[in-house]
Amino acid sequence: MTSNGEYRDRPVRSYVLTGGRAVPTRNTIRPETLVVAASGAKPLPVSATRTERALLGMCQRLLSLAEAAVHLDLPVSVVVVVASDLVDSGHLSVRTPASGPVGRDLLEELLDGLRKLT
Repeated sequence: MTSNGEYRDRPVRSYVLTGGRAVPTRNTIRPETLVVAASGAKPLPVSATRTERALLGMCQRLLSLAEAAVHLDLPVSVVVVVASDLVDSGHLSVRTPASGPVGRDLLEELLDGLRKLT
């Protein structure tokens, strides 16, 4: 049920999108992880899911997984698992912010994305 009382059934459950997994293959990937499409990566296989294709498409620019979850209207935990698979296959690259203090712009962008989750 949604907050306004409407019934909303998702045709594809989260466990289907993640192959039944609840944790990513990489323990370093978290909701605040920044990812970008890997340059020179092979095209996704024909068997790739719509979610994998959508995530890779939106990662043509640097994006946090929390933001991606908002755009995909999926739980962050699902996006983290899918992203981990795309990193493993060489389609996404993880970008670590430079050491030192995190910039205000990045924090505001992350906060905006988190607010959209609610």
